[in-house]
Amino acid sequence: MGEGRRAGDTRAFVLHPDIRGHRRSQSPEHALGEAMALARALPHVEVAGGEIVSLQKPRPGLLFGKGRVADLGAKFAAEGIDLVLVDGPLTPIQQRNLEREWGLKILDRTGLILEIFADRAQTREGVLQVELAALSYQRTRLVRAWTHLERQRGGLGFVGGPGETQIEADRRAIDEAILRLRRQLSKVAKTRALHRRARARVPYPVVALVGYTNAGKSTLFNRLTGAEVMAKDMLFATLDPTMRAVALADGTEVILADTVGFISDLPHELVAAFRATLEEVLDADLILHVRDIAHPETEAQAADVRAILESLGVGAATPVLELWNKTDLLAPEERAALARRAGRAGDVLAISAVTGEGMAALPAFLARHLEAETRETEILLPHDAGRQRAWLYAQGIVLGETQEEGGTRLALRWNARQAGQYAARFGELREEKVPEGEG
Repeated sequence: MGEGRRAGDTRAFVLHPDIRGHRRSQSPEHALGEAMALARALPHVEVAGGEIVSLQKPRPGLLFGKGRVADLGAKFAAEGIDLVLVDGPLTPIQQRNLEREWGLKILDRTGLILEIFADRAQTREGVLQVELAALSYQRTRLVRAWTHLERQRGGLGFVGGPGETQIEADRRAIDEAILRLRRQLSKVAKTRALHRRARARVPYPVVALVGYTNAGKSTLFNRLTGAEVMAKDMLFATLDPTMRAVALADGTEVILADTVGFISDLPHELVAAFRATLEEVLDADLILHVRDIAHPETEAQAADVRAILESLGVGAATPVLELWNKTDLLAPEERAALARRAGRAGDVLAISAVTGEGMAALPAFLARHLEAETRETEILLPHDAGRQRAWLYAQGIVLGETQEEGGTRLALRWNARQAGQYAARFGELREEKVPEGEG
């Protein structure tokens, strides 16, 4: 159904191809719902409706059968559709042929997400990453057919439309532009590395918020920090990581990082382009996986998030806790049952970032798990290692010291992050594990 057209809006219709034998983590109905939510995140677009199109197999020329293409074309003409969004990949040939058949602009899933990313990116790195992803995508359009009615399609942003030199350029020009962008991104990445090293001098653990897009991460971040991060009921509302210091219940300070939302079937061009944006996750001492527990596909979404974390190289050494968010959307008996399940799990907390339910327990929950990541050890420093000794005391991790003939023996209680900071500053040292029952 339409949503009340505003002057100047593009009227869009979403198609979800349900291809027999193609496994997806979501049901066709929920996949269509997510695609329509993606479409609503586009600026100046009114979503007129959506439809699941069942297919035995995709047709190489048109994706859909000719009869279905004709029926859909009549429907689009009757409803005044300007833009068709296909929730899946389209080959250049399929996109060109559908545009000719329907006389409309077409975006596939990759093009749609690129448009949203182009609208949402805020930082210099985010903008460069979007441009790189857009060029990589456009380069694939050059391979077999680059005659997409450019002069007729117009454009929402990066994908399609006159006036964008890279669309009219040949492959070599696009390759040169990609090379320039990669050089710029390399410089930005070096700057980010310097910032990370500067943060590493601060002995605060980093807690990264991750989750499926629209799970409520930014709302949670704002509640915890008082920051004004964009928090809307909109997919990909946050594209660049935002970091703030937060004090926990026991006085421990942590750096909280909000990150871009994950999504199923994220096009590979975007996974590569946005890897650097998620570097904060790789550096985190603790990962908070925020889940929309009221969503009917919450388990499938959680599986997608875990798969992306694994693909990013987040190892088993980094603890991952789950926050079951949006409990306010559940019936009272469901909320009570969920709270009992979370309590039994130990590494799960049921909350509502909107109403604040369960939030009072979050600081202690985080502090308890961060405490569990610390270990007690002993090291022997030479008598002339005054700088090392002063640094360890400044971190508040020295439990005691004794003087020996070979130097100063220090009993420490620290985490892997602090040990890594020490090694980066002063070089590796040999630790001696404190026997059980001591310390």
